Parts: sequence; C-alpha cells; structure tokens
Amino acid sequence: MIRGIGPLLRGSTYAGALFAYCGALASLPLLPVALLPALSWRSAPESVQIVLVLLVWAVLVGVAGLARPVRRALVVSARRLLRVPLPNPVAGRRTSGSPGLDRWRTPLWLVLHVAVGWTGALASGVLFVMGLSLPGNWLGGEARASLFGTSVRVSGGWSWVVAAVCLLLAVAVCVVVTKTLRWSAPRLLGPSAAERLALAAERELLLAERNRVAHELHDSIGHTLTAATIQAAVAGEVLSADPAAARAAMRSIEESTRAALEDLDYVLGVLREEQSGTAPARTLADLPELLDRLRHAGAVVEPELSGEPAQVQGTLSRAAYRILQEGLTNALRHGAGGPITLKVAAGPDGLELTVVNRTGARTGPGAGAFPTSGHGLPGLAERVRLLHGEFQAGPDGTQHWRLTVRLPVPVSA
Repeated sequence: MIRGIGPLLRGSTYAGALFAYCGALASLPLLPVALLPALSWRSAPESVQIVLVLLVWAVLVGVAGLARPVRRALVVSARRLLRVPLPNPVAGRRTSGSPGLDRWRTPLWLVLHVAVGWTGALASGVLFVMGLSLPGNWLGGEARASLFGTSVRVSGGWSWVVAAVCLLLAVAVCVVVTKTLRWSAPRLLGPSAAERLALAAERELLLAERNRVAHELHDSIGHTLTAATIQAAVAGEVLSADPAAARAAMRSIEESTRAALEDLDYVLGVLREEQSGTAPARTLADLPELLDRLRHAGAVVEPELSGEPAQVQGTLSRAAYRILQEGLTNALRHGAGGPITLKVAAGPDGLELTVVNRTGARTGPGAGAFPTSGHGLPGLAERVRLLHGEFQAGPDGTQHWRLTVRLPVPVSA
C-alpha cells in the first residue's frame, strides 16, 4: 500500500499542482475585463451573468495563448514542472499546409490549464481546510456528512476519520490535476503533424551534413597522415646526407598538418552544432599544392591536364579535389612506389578524373602496411553517386590499379 502511494507523493506531483494553480492565478488580471459585459447587462439573471463572465474570461485567456512567447513559456514550464518531454518551438516557424486548428491548440491548452487550476485549487483548498479544522472544531460549527439523503453528525473520533479522508482527497485532487495536465500537454503543446514533418526534414538535412563532413574529415585527415608518415620517414633517411631535403620534407609536413587542422576544426564545429568558421573551400585550383606535398613524400606524379580544369567552379570543383585527394592518397598508401598517373580532363559536358598506380608492396622510406578503415572507396562511390556521376575502381591489368570518375556539369552551371 505504501509503495502504491509513494509515487503520488513525489515532488513532481506537487510541482504539477503548483504549475496548475499558478496558471489559475495568472488569469486573475483578466477577470476585471471579463466582468464588464455582466456589469453592463444588470437586468440579466444571475446565472446568465455568471456564464457570460466565464465565457468572456475563457476567450480572453485563449487570445493570450495566441502569442508565440506565451507558447514558448508554457512549453518550458510544462517540461520542467510536469516532467513532459516537449521540444522547444522554433522561433519564426511557419508550417505551410498546417491545419487551421493547429494554431488554436495553445489557446485551448491555456484555457484547460486555467480551468483545471481553478477547479483543483478550490477543491483542494476546501478539503485541506476541512481536514485541519474538523478535529478541533476550529470553525465553531457542527459538521455533518450527507450521502443519498442521509445526514450524520460528525463528532468525536469520527471527526478525525473525516479529516484524514479530506486530506487524502486533497492529495488525490493534486494528483488528478497533475495527471490531467501531463496527459494533455503533449497533445496540445507538442509539435503538430506539420511541425513534426518540418523537424524531420531538418533532422535529415543535419544528418546529411554530418555525413558530408565525415567524408571531408576522412579524406583530409587520411591524406595528411599518410603523406606525413612517408615524409617523416624520408626526412629521417636523408637527414644526415641531404639536410635541405629533410627540411623540405618537414616543411611539407607542417603545411599539410596545418591544413588538416583547419578541416578538423570546421568538422568538429559542425558535429557539435556550434557556429564554426567557414568551411575550407579547396578546389581544383589547389591541385598543384596537393601534388607538391605528394612529391615531398617521395611520390612520382605524372599529371596530364586537358581542357580548363581551373575554370571548373563550385561544388563540382570541390568534389573533384576531394576525389583526387583520396585517389592519390590510396595510390601513395597501397601502391608499389612507381609513378602515379593523374589525368584531369575538363570538357563542356563533364569532368573526367583518372588515377593509375602500380600495385604491389611499397619499397623505400615509409614502406609498410598502412592501417585502413575500408571507408575510402565506398565514400568516393557515394560522393560520385550524389553528383550523378560514374565511378569505376579496380585492377587495370596485372600490375596497375585504376580509378576513373566521370562527373557531369550541373545544369545551373
């Protein structure tokens, strides 16, 4: 029995009742305005005047609920006091196609809040006063209990029983008030169907953005770590024999890691939903710098550029740079150390990218197995698919590996 009553006596129940009673008290300033129609119609019966006052009062309370700040305040207070998981309403949201009744959900909640608050406050107040006054007959009157026309005088030990029942009923009223508001809050203060669709669309865009920055992070950090590992090995090999080459390798490591740190800072800002800086926009115009870093790592790159790659702009140029960066990184990581052939052909209808490298075990400084996540080629394929391009990767003969990507020029370009 005690276990069953325990949850009813928790702080959340009293907090919910307090929330309801405060809502009732907050409506008091509107009562004088609601009395004006009744005062101007004194000839009407008293019952009609009471009904008229209550109707005008309810209308005024409902109109107050149309203000967006009121809804936000109600959502925050209901979440904290009623322990209802309600999302914050988005400021300035306009949901097209939303049913006309949606805008009246908050006024309806406010009217219900005030009605339940006043009903609970009056009922629990009367019961509480009776529970305290009956045992000592503080009111100086005679207490009687009536049921089905039978009236019984309450005195002696029965007064304590009735007092205990009154106090329990006061607690029950608090529980009913809280349960009523907890049940109605998600239905009236929660997001409407149109708002839920808008929130789902925002969530989908956020997940797509996080997926994109994950690809960016994989491409940038994977390339930098691969190149830096090989460059550090090269610097260690030639440190005594060719200090100038070693210094060049260390400068290349510094430049590539600085660029990777910029990418990392941006990605972490996006993942933390913070206001991060502008996304590093590396395009095909930065391709010579990428090739220089590879040459400092000891790679032999043979570029073949045709058309006007530098004239490719926007998303296509940025995507092409990341594709080439990942393709060259894979060639450096898994290639046999021979020359890497890079072809970039920019035409009026699209852009063709090709990376060819020798396969086999790498020899020389930096040789050895590189850890791989296995997300490189699938990530490239997904990036190309989103751009409506063609992706091919696989052996080219017995000693080479070929990566070929064809990207169409956007119609808007």
